[in-house]
Amino acid sequence: MADDQLERAFASTLAVMANVDVGMLDTQTPCQSWKVRQLINHMIAAPRVGISALRTGEFHPDDNDYASGDFVAAYEATAKDAVAAFGEAGALERVVKLPFGEVPGAFLRGMVTTDQFTHGWDLARATGQSTDLDPALANELLAQAAIPEQFRGADGSAPFGPEQTAPEGATRADRLAAHLGRHV
Repeated sequence: MADDQLERAFASTLAVMANVDVGMLDTQTPCQSWKVRQLINHMIAAPRVGISALRTGEFHPDDNDYASGDFVAAYEATAKDAVAAFGEAGALERVVKLPFGEVPGAFLRGMVTTDQFTHGWDLARATGQSTDLDPALANELLAQAAIPEQFRGADGSAPFGPEQTAPEGATRADRLAAHLGRHV
């Protein structure tokens, strides 16, 4: 994974989030179990949990309701913190304890990158924005996205849905979303 992908994923998603207003928080997202409010909270809390685990070696959930405040500012701060944390000396080699096991920091960075970019697509789709997000990054992430079948299943029961077929003319980000189980 290229060193700049995390920063590019956050930047792409920030551009989408900046166009979300509080009137959209109860809108359904492509993630069937989440509305925009839950999605935004996940998009801010998940990297914060990862940063904490990377720095302390321990997993601590984050149940804050970021969507009830200035979520764009919270997202910007999270992005800045995440890029700094993964850029620290030795961060990519550190072993991080997560609920599903121990992973190296480099693996966690890849997870956060793909998660942020893909949820940016979810947010764009839910709020009627263009899903043509950073085509070069979408291509790079698609080329790196090897999802084992045991991680695929119904919404809420597995991290990824069954792979979908993107329609003819779909954007590169749409193709990535379909690969990760979204209906495009």
